Amino acid sequence: MRPTLLILGGTTEATALAARLAGTGLKATLSLAGRVERPKAQPIPMRVGGFGGVPGLIAYLRAEGVTHVIDATHPFAAQMSRNAVEACTALGLPLVALTRPAWMAGLLDTWRHVPDIAAAVAALSGPPRRVFLAVGRMHLEAFAAQPQHRYLLRLVDAPKGPLPLPQADVVVSRGPFTEAGDRALMEGHGTELVVSKNAGGTGARAKIDAARALGLPVLMIDRPVLPARRELAHPDEVLDWLAHSGADLGV
Repeated sequence: MRPTLLILGGTTEATALAARLAGTGLKATLSLAGRVERPKAQPIPMRVGGFGGVPGLIAYLRAEGVTHVIDATHPFAAQMSRNAVEACTALGLPLVALTRPAWMAGLLDTWRHVPDIAAAVAALSGPPRRVFLAVGRMHLEAFAAQPQHRYLLRLVDAPKGPLPLPQADVVVSRGPFTEAGDRALMEGHGTELVVSKNAGGTGARAKIDAARALGLPVLMIDRPVLPARRELAHPDEVLDWLAHSGADLGV
């Protein structure tokens, strides 16, 4: 059986998998949530936008004849990952996650762990500080509850309207970033604290390494708990998984 693949993407891992699949002749579509105005060009067909919850995802999988689903979304795209598990379970479709290991604190790191965005907001109570808020634009509104800080924001797209934070410096840039670059960025803005999701991987790690080098504390937001699923760490492992699931890869 020649498979029809749906890759739920938005990460460097999804892009790497798309590139790996492009040379195989397999039918595959990369789905993006549409939170970035100008997504990177991909070597396989791409769709942009949500599905409409679990019912919409089930309808799409049926309509497109999808045989295998690869969840390569961001580790914090919890709702999409939960929807994928529920939809694939309902249809009896094979599902695997292509995900990156979480970051682990080293001896020279100073991390304070919090379970979610709300806890991170609460942890910022206190006197004003210069905070590198590296959580993405979707969560900025929540941090308006702590307006006393001077925030440094790095966004993929320039804001289209006023920010919910009264004191904010915006840098528009797309990764991957380097430790030296992030160290210079933090020194230039007088950063005293870094707030970050535990995204894992290498593309977004530079700020964590830079914080260590500068002796800065990190408020680390732990990953959400997801339903049990098989997880792989490399695109080649996905191809092995497909082959062992009975799919005809034609290679």
